[in-house]
Amino acid sequence: MVIFRIMNMTKHTVSIDWLKANLDHPDLIILDASLPKPMTKAEDNPLAEIQIPGALFFDIDHRFSDATINLPHTMLSEEDFNGEARKLGINNESKLVVFDNLGVYSSPRVWWMFKAMGHDDIAVLDGGLPEWVKAGLPTEAKEKSQINPGNFTANPRSSFFKNADDVLSVQSDTDTLILDARSRGRFEGTEPEPRAGLRGGHIPNSICLPFPEVVRENKMKDSNELKDQFEQLGVKHHDLVFSCGSGLTACIIALAAQIAGYEKLSVYDGSWSEWGQPGNLPVSTGAA
Repeated sequence: MVIFRIMNMTKHTVSIDWLKANLDHPDLIILDASLPKPMTKAEDNPLAEIQIPGALFFDIDHRFSDATINLPHTMLSEEDFNGEARKLGINNESKLVVFDNLGVYSSPRVWWMFKAMGHDDIAVLDGGLPEWVKAGLPTEAKEKSQINPGNFTANPRSSFFKNADDVLSVQSDTDTLILDARSRGRFEGTEPEPRAGLRGGHIPNSICLPFPEVVRENKMKDSNELKDQFEQLGVKHHDLVFSCGSGLTACIIALAAQIAGYEKLSVYDGSWSEWGQPGNLPVSTGAA
């Protein structure tokens, strides 16, 4: 008889070796949060049709985004999140590992969503499916599984997400820094936005930290390197607000900040998909 040890998920990421060793743990649920990057198709990725054995698809676009709001990737209500999580067989005692097929791209969004719903037993698979495949570990074809409903019950933390009014109220606060995960060209307004109809530029007083700069070869940089990066940006004991195009890659730099030891974190859920619309929200262009 196999006796499993108690699984303590004390870190924000886990390695492929950790997941390999714990793959059969009865409390473990593996979530595949794969999404293609904007302007690309899922089928263009050679890993699109495979997954880590036993993984369940966490559908960010169609199941875990609020369809009543005309913005991509916005957070579900507590009631709807509970319902969708239970459909995936997730229980209050479940230990979750989330990955994606681009390395570290869409998986941190799921990590942040569960954290916002009060569930801390979740980690991002560092390197994701590319590192799993590179190590020669087993995969299987994606398929729908018969799932017994779970009992997940959220305990929401309202501070984890901000809306436009919240951001307006802190954008000139010297104790708060807004970090933007988009490219420098989009931040400065010199590159077009991938979503039609949006203005170029950035939230006034925000700082550009493109999400690829906290990742190296599919994995998050180590804590010391990330801490140095944030300190070079002038981050001290600030409250940090993370933004991007749609609230997705903002969660990558939120993960980086958490790895670096920062705790006062929130994500602007509407991000540039909301702020960049024509209207009265203030916009700056050029380098910050």
